[in-house]
Amino acid sequence: MSDLTSHQLFELQAPFTPTGDQPEAIAKLTQQIQSGKTDQVLLGVTGSGKTYTMANLIANTQKPTLVVAHNKTLAAQLYQEFREFFPKSAVSYFVSYYDYYQPEAYIPSTDTYIEKEAQINDEIDRLRLATTTNLLTRPDVIVVASVSCIYNLGSPVEYGQYLLEMMEGELISRETLLLQLTNLQYDRSEMEFRRGSYRLRGDVIQIWPAYLDFALKIDTLENRIVSLTPIDPMSGSILEPTAPTTGGRYQSEWGGLINSPGNRKFILFPAKHYVINPVSQQASIAQIELDLHQRVAELKLENKPLEAYRLQQKVTYDLEMIREFGFVNGIENYSRYFDGRKPGEPPFTLLEYFKANVAKFGQLQTGLKTGVEPSFLTLIDESHISLPQVRGMHHGDRARKETLINYGFRLPSAADNRPLQFQEFLQKTQQRLYVSATPNPWEVAQADNFVVEQLVRPTGLLDPVIEIRPSQAQLENLLREILKRKLVGERVLVTTLTKKMAEALTDYLNDKTKIEKLLSRQGDAFAEPGLDADGLPTVTKTILQDLPELPKVAYLHSDIETLERSSILEELRQGTYDVVIGINLLREGLDLPEVSLVAILDADKEGFLRSATSLIQTMGRAARHVNGKVILYADKVTKSMQLAIDETVRRREYQIQYNRDHNISPIGINKAIRTNLLLTDEAKEKRAHPGYTNHQIRPEKSGSKDPWMIQLSKKDGIDINNFDPESLTPADKQKLHTKLRRRMHQAADDMDFELAAKLRDLAKTLV
Repeated sequence: MSDLTSHQLFELQAPFTPTGDQPEAIAKLTQQIQSGKTDQVLLGVTGSGKTYTMANLIANTQKPTLVVAHNKTLAAQLYQEFREFFPKSAVSYFVSYYDYYQPEAYIPSTDTYIEKEAQINDEIDRLRLATTTNLLTRPDVIVVASVSCIYNLGSPVEYGQYLLEMMEGELISRETLLLQLTNLQYDRSEMEFRRGSYRLRGDVIQIWPAYLDFALKIDTLENRIVSLTPIDPMSGSILEPTAPTTGGRYQSEWGGLINSPGNRKFILFPAKHYVINPVSQQASIAQIELDLHQRVAELKLENKPLEAYRLQQKVTYDLEMIREFGFVNGIENYSRYFDGRKPGEPPFTLLEYFKANVAKFGQLQTGLKTGVEPSFLTLIDESHISLPQVRGMHHGDRARKETLINYGFRLPSAADNRPLQFQEFLQKTQQRLYVSATPNPWEVAQADNFVVEQLVRPTGLLDPVIEIRPSQAQLENLLREILKRKLVGERVLVTTLTKKMAEALTDYLNDKTKIEKLLSRQGDAFAEPGLDADGLPTVTKTILQDLPELPKVAYLHSDIETLERSSILEELRQGTYDVVIGINLLREGLDLPEVSLVAILDADKEGFLRSATSLIQTMGRAARHVNGKVILYADKVTKSMQLAIDETVRRREYQIQYNRDHNISPIGINKAIRTNLLLTDEAKEKRAHPGYTNHQIRPEKSGSKDPWMIQLSKKDGIDINNFDPESLTPADKQKLHTKLRRRMHQAADDMDFELAAKLRDLAKTLV
């Protein structure tokens, strides 16, 4: 532990220092945290350096920190930024690991039972397990999380105690070691070596910890561990540490490896967050059986024999699986029994792991005033939208679970496998900072009206100029604006009201033939060569000859898988795309300095997506460019539009006056494009291929037919013109057949009968 007390736990590294109104904001926030204040608000405009202010707050207070973001794209961006600010600390990423998730549900009106269906992202699962491991082993932890941090995760006490410590020279039978691995939920896999599995090679056991990038080779001889060696799981090559270890940070970076000469140790954590203690398992199962007997009797008294039979069959099967394997799909619905919780008690979540971290390492915190207990920070980014998400999660989950319970699909204990209620979230977080450009009244009241403002950008950049244009011929007008910015290498964001419109507009703008027709319809609308009022090239009749290539357009919405969203935004900055079209994901927190224009279609359609808060946040995406501009396509000025325009103008005037007073000239941001830290190995390999292109842009002709790419789910797609059924195993054929049939029905509902027929014929080849 001495290694960690000799210096700060959180060492902030940045190539710049606080400027503008950042120093004052940092000082105020730090003072309030150190005095024990529980709630504060940071009102910061887009581009004012709110993330850097948060980083300084962490460095000043030296507290473990939870950063909550409202979507995975923003969480990934914050994760990368905090990794750069704190390269020596354990910065972790904790979001939902589902690329696709269909929860278990029952629809009584149609007597339809929907089984739970999920596709787990292996890389995100690893990062989640690494998060909890870090919290139990390190004091210098920053976790960037989505609202999944309020969902049931299992007890940190059980998880932290249920581990395997191995040491070179230790006497332990091979059978005992393998049994311990099974108890930790590691699967034996001789054919495919993957995370969370182990395999045998003579006297050698190879384990790939579920939360690490490297595997461990255990050489045994006559019931003794001869050596523990980290290896590359793919090649098997030895990975030796390159620097001497002191048992502090180095140990944690290697996931529990302690590299003492001649006495190497390794601490292995479970492969899943849910682990069942064999000692208490029988008592828990006995209680489940008792509750099952009582619930079946209740259903029969209510004249529900079918529901009683259904529940008896399902729970009996689950208990048999738990007895035999220690795990069953849906085991979280019995978590209350195995956690030792009473009915109605809140579940164990990531917040319990933070409390365990503070209890273990709290004495290392610095900067605390006398009498203030050690604690962890909770920074809620874009709080105006993150907090409503936290509020709403419990109610939706409860309604679905009650239907399953009433109709005999689950025991009443399933209702206790739930997200936290809002008041429980507040009780379990100790010191909170609400960060937003548009904080809501509840946040301000919760902080006793203590609001710290950050309205000035370090580079002197101003809030964007706003212009209202009629919706008539908005497509032609938008195209001209995109072409202007393509000529000077700037980027554009466009927001629509629906996913379908975003996709249709993307397809339209990626079609050269349609673009030429659209331009030809404008007739005399073409201008003479020169510059317009914004200093941009005018759109002339020879524009297509002036451009080396047409603008490339991508869409971004919730159907794009988690890690791909960050990739699309990265490619926008790199210039692979010139335009990104979205709905709600383009509102908060995105750091895109190359974007000079934000176009908002149907700005006068009052509602959630066109509220004053939404408009202010969306318009803020153009505030990171010296030529930032917003075009609102609308036929009338709504109340929300007027409020958003007035607030943006107020901030712009304040910034102009500040720049005059301090003799500052606005300069553009030149920010390095980070390598995407969350790309899977498969994605990296795909990107390295010379012919790589994103799935949203139709590739050039290849093979015997033009590619016809169809998205089957949020994760899977298929080229239905170039597909070989014989390349699949029987099991894969069956899975693909189900997906094709589902997609066929969707195409028929959309009246795309040509596609539906194509998918029908393709599905027939698989049976």
